[in-house]
Amino acid sequence: MRIPPARIHFSEADRATITRAIDEVLSTGQLTLGKYGKQLEDEFARFIGTKYAVVVNSGTSSIQIPMHIYDVRGKEVLVPTNTFFATALGVLHAGGIPRFVDCDPETFSVDMDSLRSQITNRTAGVVVVHIGGIVTPHMADIQELCRKHNIFLFEDAAHAHGSSYRGTKAGTFGDSASFSFYPTKIITSGEGGIIVTNSDKMNEESRLYRDQGKATFTANIHNKLGYNWRMSEPHAIIGLQHFRHLPEFIEERNRLARVYDRTLKGVQGVKPLRLAEGSVSNYYKYIAMLDERIDRAKLKKVMREKYDVGLSGEVYELPVHLQPYFEGKYKRGDLPKAEYLCAHHICLPLYATMTDADAEYAAASLRDAIALV
Repeated sequence: MRIPPARIHFSEADRATITRAIDEVLSTGQLTLGKYGKQLEDEFARFIGTKYAVVVNSGTSSIQIPMHIYDVRGKEVLVPTNTFFATALGVLHAGGIPRFVDCDPETFSVDMDSLRSQITNRTAGVVVVHIGGIVTPHMADIQELCRKHNIFLFEDAAHAHGSSYRGTKAGTFGDSASFSFYPTKIITSGEGGIIVTNSDKMNEESRLYRDQGKATFTANIHNKLGYNWRMSEPHAIIGLQHFRHLPEFIEERNRLARVYDRTLKGVQGVKPLRLAEGSVSNYYKYIAMLDERIDRAKLKKVMREKYDVGLSGEVYELPVHLQPYFEGKYKRGDLPKAEYLCAHHICLPLYATMTDADAEYAAASLRDAIALV
C-alpha cells in the first residue's frame, strides 16, 4: 500500500542495540524483573514527571492493577464510553462496575454534564481517557469534581505518551495513570504497559500485584492476590530503546499534523479536530469529523482501492456501551454524543518514516474521494 494506516519502525541501529542487549540477558539468564525494566521505569517516570513508574505486561494490566489497589469491588467507576474495551475490562476484572459517561465531540473526552450527573454514593472513581493523544481542557474541573466527592481520578493515557495541557503532562493529573506499549502505539515494547504515580502505596502495591502478590522476588511469601503481570526483560529492552526516541517521534507527528491542517483547509465535508489553546498532542491519531451525508465505509473503500491509502482505525467505531457484552444494560440512544462522534469521524495515516509528500497525497486523496461518495 502506498500510504498504509500505520507502520512500526525500528532503525537498523536500534535493532542492533536491541539484539545486543537481548543477547546479554540471554547469557545472564535475568529474563524478567531485571535492570532493563528498572531503567525503563526510571527514565519513563523522569520524562512524565512522576515519582514512580512500574512496568507490567500490558496496557490492560496497567489499568487493572490500580483498580485492585483502589478496591473497586462492588463499586461503580465512571468510564467514558468512547474508549477501547480494555478500559472497562480493567474495572470489571478488579470486581468493579463500569458506568459509562457520554463524550464531548470537541475533545473526544468525557462530557462534563454527563460526568456530573452520573456521580452517586456508589461511585468509587473516575477514569479519563486521553483519546488520540488529546488531553481535555476540562482536566482542572474533573480534578475538582473528584476532590469534592472524595473519589479517585485515574488517567488511561494509553494514547498520550508526551501529550500535555498547559505544561502538565498526561499521566500527572490523576492519582495514578496507565500507558500502553502495544505495537500500534507511538512507542512499543511489543507487549507491555506502565503505571505512573506519586503515591508510595500505589507504587509498592503495584509491584506486589504484578508478581503474584509476592512480598519479594526471591521469597514465596504472598501478601496479595496478584497475578503474573510482569514485563520480561526482552520486552523492556525493546520498549526502552523505542522510548528514547519519543521526543523526536512526537515532533515528526506534529509536523505531519501541520501538513494535514494546511492541506485540508477549505476541503468540504471534513473538519479536522482542533486542539484547545494550551494543548500539546503527540498526535497518536489525526482525527477529523465527516459530514453526516458521507458514508464512512464507502469512503475508506474508495481511499484504499482507488488511491492506495489506508485510513487508520477509528477511536472508536463503536462506543463501549453498545458492545455485545453490555447488551441489555444499555441501548442505542443512551449516550448520543459519543454515538454520533464514533459514527462520523476518521483518522488519517500517521507513522514514522512518513514524509510531508505522503501526507499531502493522503489529504488530496481524501478530498477527491469525498467528491466520489
